Amino acid sequence: MIEAGQPAPDFTAQTTDGRTVRLAELGGRAVVLYFFPRAFTYGCTIEAQQFKEAYPEIQKLGAELYGVSPDSHPTQCDFAGHLGIPFPMIGDEDMGVGEKFGVPFPFVKRYRRVSFVIDDARVVRSVIKHEIMISRHREDVLECLTQLARERAAKAG
Repeated sequence: MIEAGQPAPDFTAQTTDGRTVRLAELGGRAVVLYFFPRAFTYGCTIEAQQFKEAYPEIQKLGAELYGVSPDSHPTQCDFAGHLGIPFPMIGDEDMGVGEKFGVPFPFVKRYRRVSFVIDDARVVRSVIKHEIMISRHREDVLECLTQLARERAAKAG
């Protein structure tokens, strides 16, 4: 699994809002990638709703947010639509994005519940792993993004 301090691997993927996104082209902003096991499951629904609630604050802190699961693109679109998710999500059915970050469980087509906070230089600043304490992902992501915003403000003068 990718660790904090390592460069984030580039990827290209189709999002639920109809765009093709490439990490290397998201310059100037931090990126949060949260990987989750499966759309429409109890825990993943709670996590998606928590990130939905936090999305305005994530944007204010200068970050983009993407949810990624090993579901098909149509399933991910249905999940995002059902919950009214305002941020793009990625159905990574071939698990290409997840493999680059090292999040798949061995021998099963599921992802670990892991969130990566990536700074604007494309360095992984935080790796958040809580399989059971789902709400900690949102809290820890916001804490890391707040720290990044402080660092940007200090550099700006």
